Amino acid sequence: MFKKSQLYLIACYFTLSLIIAIISKTIITATTTNKQMTMTSRSILKVLYANEQAEGVGAKVRRSIGTGGMRNFTPFLMLDHFNVAKGAGFPDHPHRGQETVTLLMKGSMLHEDFTGASGILRPGDLQFMTAGKGVCHSEMPYSPDGSDVVGMQLWIDLPKELKNTKPRYRDLRREEIPVVQPNENVTVSVISGNSYGTESVKELAYTPIEYYDFKVKEGGEFEQKIPKDFNAFLYLLEGELTISGEKIPQFNSVFFKRDGDAIRGSVPKGSKAANFVVIAGKVLDQPIVQYGPFVETSKEEIYEAFNDYQHATNGFERAKGWASKIGSGVTPEIYEAIKNKDHLPKN
Repeated sequence: MFKKSQLYLIACYFTLSLIIAIISKTIITATTTNKQMTMTSRSILKVLYANEQAEGVGAKVRRSIGTGGMRNFTPFLMLDHFNVAKGAGFPDHPHRGQETVTLLMKGSMLHEDFTGASGILRPGDLQFMTAGKGVCHSEMPYSPDGSDVVGMQLWIDLPKELKNTKPRYRDLRREEIPVVQPNENVTVSVISGNSYGTESVKELAYTPIEYYDFKVKEGGEFEQKIPKDFNAFLYLLEGELTISGEKIPQFNSVFFKRDGDAIRGSVPKGSKAANFVVIAGKVLDQPIVQYGPFVETSKEEIYEAFNDYQHATNGFERAKGWASKIGSGVTPEIYEAIKNKDHLPKN
């Protein structure tokens, strides 16, 4: 049997433990609440509709960044939502001084470059290409049933010190991309970054970026934290959004000020589900001088890029006499060869 003094000590111990637990829970709750209270929404800088225009050979794109409405949004140089019919595409062309990120949503897209690299993107796949000091490549659709190939391509500026780096490719397959569902109304594919506590699996670009593919149902609300030194925007592929009380229709880009920690919005009641991408990137403190596919920090460097490409020097040596196998169109034979990592048929 316990003595009265022992019972008193036991009672004191449990009382003290209970008090500590309550205090700890209160502190955690207060800290969480405080974080939520201090997380401020970014306000809208600009809303821009992406008009459809011709690009490449017979292709159509909806371009927002890279137009008179938004020439660039550092580190971002261009955003195209492309739709490529059979027989159209983006045959042999050069790049220098930037990275490109291609997200495929429908059909197949083949690529081939002057280093001998080739590959295939399928729905949900992404390709990160660093042009660096120079690359020539071809991007061509393949759709056996004749339907259009649909996707997005983003151009990202490279820091000045990396503009002469070697070209490289990194593919990210759909099955490699983490997906988080914080509630029944919101689903996020975390391509690059961290969303609702879920992190991406690879570092894919030299320039630090975050890239999220959101699907939000009617009445759903979303939030995405953004680093303070990153510019951020979203592009609405399908549906309608409400952000800061403003209705955002399909095919619009929303650019945000760097005056908060997060982007917030919702899908209005009575609207269909929305699909949009949220993209953010570290601001680069450097000039942007762009002419076509060449991106440098001065006019002199642009002149050098043209000269190097025309004379096949300083990164473009392999461009001399090069022609891709896919540039004039993708045959079933070429598709199977690239699919099986086999030698491409001769031109």
